[in-house]
Amino acid sequence: MSAPVIGDGPVVLSFDVGGTATKSALVDASGRIVDLRRTPTPRSAGDPAGAIAGHLAGLAASYRAAHRGLVPVAAGVSVPGLVDEDAGVAVFSGNLGWRDAPIRELAAQALGMPVAFGHDVRAAGLAEHRWGAAAGHRDAVVVVIGTGIASAILIDGTPLVGGGFAGEIGHVVADPEGDPCPCGGVGCLETVASAGAIARRYARAAGAPVDGAREVLHALRAGDPRAQKVWDEAVEALAREIVRQITVLAPGVVVIGGGLAEAGDDLFLPLRGRVAALLTFQRRCEIVRAGLGEDAGLIGTALRARLLAGERGA
Repeated sequence: MSAPVIGDGPVVLSFDVGGTATKSALVDASGRIVDLRRTPTPRSAGDPAGAIAGHLAGLAASYRAAHRGLVPVAAGVSVPGLVDEDAGVAVFSGNLGWRDAPIRELAAQALGMPVAFGHDVRAAGLAEHRWGAAAGHRDAVVVVIGTGIASAILIDGTPLVGGGFAGEIGHVVADPEGDPCPCGGVGCLETVASAGAIARRYARAAGAPVDGAREVLHALRAGDPRAQKVWDEAVEALAREIVRQITVLAPGVVVIGGGLAEAGDDLFLPLRGRVAALLTFQRRCEIVRAGLGEDAGLIGTALRARLLAGERGA
């Protein structure tokens, strides 16, 4: 992404840690992302938080070596799962395998700079509301579908935090007799409609390994009925949850982002049609693709780092 996005301010680092990959960026004083990278998120059964902190430190050192004229004064780190932003603690993530991990403290020590810490999807929602597909809407729901599923609920432009528990729609039950979820539940939306679940369910039906949801999409376009069934089940589960969100929150827009949104019309056309069929009295709203794409969380995280740097007088 070459165009300025977040405006003038201090140089910062941004890290969007996902269940599969970590997106990172160096943002210059004009707000331009000058170096964006995507690396595998490290796994460690014994110390997952420490592994993440070490990975971020390595990335920061690489950015400094490659861009010696740009000195970051703060960093933003966003993670999935339950997040206590005030305490700087990652309360729980089934996909990353941690509980009560002091990520802000660990990251600040590893990076040697102040760290703005928060939830990845709330960061994405903040960016989409300010610069993306939710801009101009007072209230919005931003749903990010990747390894997991979560939403940012924006009321008057402010993300609803709920003590770190708000927006975890990936753990609403979609199929009471479905697959177990890493959260400890059964049949959660994530086990049916996340990109990872789509790949796993198709692999089970096909009896062969699958290289992600993208391969399922190729099979769908080629007319594979097994892929069609898995895709239809995912769309149905997503549609029903979006209808619940619309019924309760009456947003002006529902924004869909994350890796699965890259499917384009193969996702959005059936999803919009199914939501329209399920709605009765509820407020109608647009269902649109994220304007900032897969980088929304990274941009929102950079904004948080900028705000922290401003508070510290950097």
